[in-house]
Amino acid sequence: MNNYQNGHLAEYMAMWFLRFRGYRLLFQNYRCGRGTHAGEVDLIMLKKKTVVFIEVKQRQTLEKAAYAVLPPQKKRIRRAAEAFLSRHPQYMDYGIRFDAVLVSLPFKIVHLPNAF
Repeated sequence: MNNYQNGHLAEYMAMWFLRFRGYRLLFQNYRCGRGTHAGEVDLIMLKKKTVVFIEVKQRQTLEKAAYAVLPPQKKRIRRAAEAFLSRHPQYMDYGIRFDAVLVSLPFKIVHLPNAF
């Protein structure tokens, strides 16, 4: 498999990993419109009354994946979260959280709540 396919597999694995832990999927690969300077959020999930914005990183090792979420990307994800909440006001009273899910193939997954 190429990197693109590995990335999609990692997102799929992360989504099911979290669903089995009580998270509900709201959006996958959520993209903001042009001109927002925001990027894409891999997963937006709901856990009780918290909207969780999740970045999934897949690398050869979990350690490499942990260092793959860079500050500019965190900033874009935060902007995307703001755009999401402005477009979906039903979640404005919910808590928000930014998590990371690290994936090392085959089948090592680590969930980091409040990662950034």
